[in-house]
Amino acid sequence: MNIINKLIGKDDKFFDLLETGAHDARRSIQMLAALLRAKPDGPTVADFMEARRKDKLITEQITEELCKTFVTPLEREDIEALSVALYKIPKTVEKFSEKFMCCKAALGTLDFAPQLGLLEQAAEIIPQMVRELRLRKNLAAIKEQHTRLQALEGQADKLMLAHIRELHNGQLGPLQVIMALDLYETLEKIMDRHRDAGSVLFRVVLKYI
Repeated sequence: MNIINKLIGKDDKFFDLLETGAHDARRSIQMLAALLRAKPDGPTVADFMEARRKDKLITEQITEELCKTFVTPLEREDIEALSVALYKIPKTVEKFSEKFMCCKAALGTLDFAPQLGLLEQAAEIIPQMVRELRLRKNLAAIKEQHTRLQALEGQADKLMLAHIRELHNGQLGPLQVIMALDLYETLEKIMDRHRDAGSVLFRVVLKYI
């Protein structure tokens, strides 16, 4: 009976892991906010590395469970795609933290608040979408959340263009412009990671609801 149970699996096992991955992704954005707002007890690069390693373990555990389970609540490729999409969020946040820590002293008073605000909104949406996927009842909610993510990503694109114009106004030196542009682009990639995770979730929901 134990062997049969392992082969059949339970919905909770995979959805528990996916929800943990979604919450860890949100936690990485909360750490990013603490870093950019220069809180006294803010995270270090090591903290971001540990957060990324933790989420990597979840991805590996999902892969292991897929290998051991015959019947899964969603198609295997969908579970893997969502797991990887969620993992890429803390991974990209870690990359930003490394770059920021290396050059923050030379950046002056660059303002990352607008992009950070958009990321914080996106970070709240992803766990909600994973939760709705688990319930598999409310397609309208998933569609609305997906639309919100697309809108946030569009706003982030406009902000990026505004930042590029600002960086070419001659107030910063060449090296500062290069560093700032790299950081702004990495923040935009973090938003893209949220959009990608949302798109995977939306495609999966269209299959099963």
